[in-house]
Amino acid sequence: MFHVEQIIKHMDLKKTIREIPDYPEKGINFKDITTMLKNPEAFKFVVDSISNAYQGMQITKIVSLESRGFIVGGALAYHLNAGFVPVRKKGKLPAETLTEEYELEYGEDQIEIHKDALSENDVVLIHDDLLATGGTALASLNLVKKMNVRKIYFSFICDLSFIQTPKKEELNSHEQHILVKY
Repeated sequence: MFHVEQIIKHMDLKKTIREIPDYPEKGINFKDITTMLKNPEAFKFVVDSISNAYQGMQITKIVSLESRGFIVGGALAYHLNAGFVPVRKKGKLPAETLTEEYELEYGEDQIEIHKDALSENDVVLIHDDLLATGGTALASLNLVKKMNVRKIYFSFICDLSFIQTPKKEELNSHEQHILVKY
């Protein structure tokens, strides 16, 4: 029987990610990971690859972004024996929050995290499915920094590396694990 890593090496991970033109607006070529998620070998490969990259790094919390980031983020928390901390759009978390505004490829929004979600002893892995302009990732980094954690890492399934922005440059000072680059 093949190990998952061997299967994925023969099956390009990009081929499991559907591209949808002009979604959510004209000119955006959306990377839809739901097709990757329904493929058990590809999903396992993604979770195992990211978990293996951070094994032994003493990660205490996985901070994951709404909504597709939650899917892999929860599995990473389980594999790394870490807590899971959701970052959600404004108004979705029930307790007292910290808020950060950010720009998307196609608009502006706000994200929040519970004020009591992290402590100064935490080593945090921020996970999201996609890195495009860096707006959401930088906003989550700013939220986590407000909590004075010990160390911050990033993981992304996809990076739209053809998009270069000052926000992405700012993120480069933190270790990143990226599986697929477009």
